[in-house]
Amino acid sequence: QVQLVESGGGLVQPGGSLRLSCAASGFTFSWATMSWYRQAPGKEREVVATITSPGGDTIYPDSFKGRFTISRDNAKAAVYLQMNSLKADDTAVYYCNTRWRWVMYWGQGTQVTVSS
Repeated sequence: QVQLVESGGGLVQPGGSLRLSCAASGFTFSWATMSWYRQAPGKEREVVATITSPGGDTIYPDSFKGRFTISRDNAKAAVYLQMNSLKADDTAVYYCNTRWRWVMYWGQGTQVTVSS
């Protein structure tokens, strides 16, 4: 079965960086488009970044361009999110996502808290 397991969240000070990881299994990872989403308390879940396959093209909403970078390692079946210049507004649960055979899959999420 499809499994997505996020890691790398935690507490970071404003201006700091974090790198999130998502380990994927149960599907042909190299064929799948992967995304990171986040959900802050009281807000809707929003897409943060997407990386296509097989081209590896990256797509970011304007609000995340320049600070967040998504990447993938097909050999390891992993997708990453490098987050720089973090702000308090970036506090949220971050989720790994893919759509495989018309079904959306989510990881359990990893908490990112930006606070001094």
